[in-house]
Amino acid sequence: MKDVSFESRLEKSKEILQKLMNPEITLSQSVSLYKEGMNELEVASKLLEEAKLEFLEYQNNNNTKDTL
Repeated sequence: MKDVSFESRLEKSKEILQKLMNPEITLSQSVSLYKEGMNELEVASKLLEEAKLEFLEYQNNNNTKDTL
């Protein structure tokens, strides 16, 4: 897997959206771009969820240390 940063996935999704807005695009191209865009957003969502879990784990570990 190449660049998997959250920001790069969102940027790629924006680029795909711009391509989809082209009135000259074919149906086949639209479907292909739609699938690619949804994949980018799915990966971005997973990265965001992983970051959230990492933050919560860090927060829980610090709360545990404070009570000891």
